[in-house]
Amino acid sequence: MGRSIVALFVLLLPLLEIAGFVIVGSQIGALATVALVVASTVLGAMLLRHQGFGALRRAQAAAAIGGEPDREIAHGAMILIAGVLLIIPGFITDVFGLLLFIPAIRDVAWRFVRSRMTVVTTTTTGASWTRGPQRDGKVIDLDTGDYRHVDPNSPWLRNDPEG
Repeated sequence: MGRSIVALFVLLLPLLEIAGFVIVGSQIGALATVALVVASTVLGAMLLRHQGFGALRRAQAAAAIGGEPDREIAHGAMILIAGVLLIIPGFITDVFGLLLFIPAIRDVAWRFVRSRMTVVTTTTTGASWTRGPQRDGKVIDLDTGDYRHVDPNSPWLRNDPEG
């Protein structure tokens, strides 16, 4: 179901963009429409550079003080997507791109995504924690020695043709 919706969207988006060009072009003229598309591409590149470096600096600052830079990394990814959407010619993609440049919209999107994922983090001291929905409550935490050690008496090795 999800794949068919994405496929339908990918097929319909160019047609909707062409319709958008025709409608805007009939209202403001062909030259002004082309100028608007070029301006949105330049604006997208400038916003991507400015806000992208800002998100990178915020992520580095959060990591430097021992915090979790997950929000800043997610915002950086959404800024990248927003820039690409503005660089792609078309008015529909421009609207979505401009919306993603708004920090409040990115926060809403981040809260939606974060509630559906599990983040496991390990600090330099070896402590770890998990944040997010738990699937079944079963966690198996192995040290390096737990899965590298081979017990010669293991029943799993009895049918091994090499052993």
